[in-house]
Amino acid sequence: MSIRFKLFLPGVLILLGACALVWWPAPLREGFPAGVLLATVLAVAAQWLAHERWVLAALRAIRAALAGQAAPRVHAGEWREVVARIAGLQAAARQEQVALEAMAARSRRAEEALQASEERYGVAVRGALDGLWEWDVGARRMLPSPRWKHMFGLDDTLEAMSLDEWRERLHPQEREEAMATLEAHLAGRTERFEHAHRVMHADGRYRWVLSRGTALRRASGLAWRVIGLDTDITRLKRVEGIIEAIAHGTAGQSGEPFFHGLVQHFARALHIECAFITECVHRSPTRARTLAFWRGGNFDENFEYDLAGTPCERVLREGRTVFHPSGLGDMFPCEVGQESYLGLPIFSRDGMVIGHLAFVDREPMPADIVMESVLRIFTARAAAEIELSRALRRLQAFEAPALAA
Repeated sequence: MSIRFKLFLPGVLILLGACALVWWPAPLREGFPAGVLLATVLAVAAQWLAHERWVLAALRAIRAALAGQAAPRVHAGEWREVVARIAGLQAAARQEQVALEAMAARSRRAEEALQASEERYGVAVRGALDGLWEWDVGARRMLPSPRWKHMFGLDDTLEAMSLDEWRERLHPQEREEAMATLEAHLAGRTERFEHAHRVMHADGRYRWVLSRGTALRRASGLAWRVIGLDTDITRLKRVEGIIEAIAHGTAGQSGEPFFHGLVQHFARALHIECAFITECVHRSPTRARTLAFWRGGNFDENFEYDLAGTPCERVLREGRTVFHPSGLGDMFPCEVGQESYLGLPIFSRDGMVIGHLAFVDREPMPADIVMESVLRIFTARAAAEIELSRALRRLQAFEAPALAA
């Protein structure tokens, strides 16, 4: 019940009492009910006339007593002013409530949008296989993400890594350059930190990463935090190293020296015990002849062999890459003692299989050794050399009778 209604309730009661006296039956008007009713009306009227001042006077008296002062007088109509102010406060409170509810709704929407954005960012980072990290410059420590720790085989319970610990994990050949690049960015001499270096894995091996980051700076320009990503480029660097080693080892060579250089440098780059290149003896591949055979650090004499019962048969007959990462000796009795095999066909310009490049090892081969896009570069070069050798042999065979005559 509102204060304004309570204020006007006595007036309503007086009006009803007056109406009752007017319309009350004449015989009863002289009796007891009429007197009681009249007394009630007079009491209510007196209360209505006085309760405003009583209430205000009591409130002011209590306030003055607490303050140790004399209670001020209450003038007529002041109660209505109080009620009006209270009503205004109630209206303002309702407006504030509506505004707070609207603000809370906007805050919830913003929080949901932020959460969705963070989820999308997390999915993107996980999908890209990048490791997120943060540098707390003041504390000189790195805060790695779970993905970053997984990349280097570190325990998930690791919360932070000091600058010195991170520095020690860098490969000695890139350590000083990486630190200098980071310091240059912190000093504001570069727009961002970007450097390719090797970081030690928990198993003791190094993995190549492309590290990129950007500093967060205060108004003074002082960097207080760096946020970045590390991208694993180990496979890319490995491919780059293989291409560079083989291209350098076979540069300027042709014919038999090219075949020797090709298998030798492939075996060393891939850390494979045995590598060889062959050409088909017949148009229908049933036998193959080695053009270069590297095993255990030395070249063996070239030889011919039947394809039946060997892993090379499917390569030359079906014209596709054959990879046995392990268990080679169990599948092919002729390869007892060998564990893995990789063979790639060599095609002539008309699409016929004219030979193949193969690798055999006593240890299992990793799945990432099958780099067909890289190997095809050199098998195409080998195909050109084989066709050139065949053309020279045909030319020699044609010229031999003429020279004899």
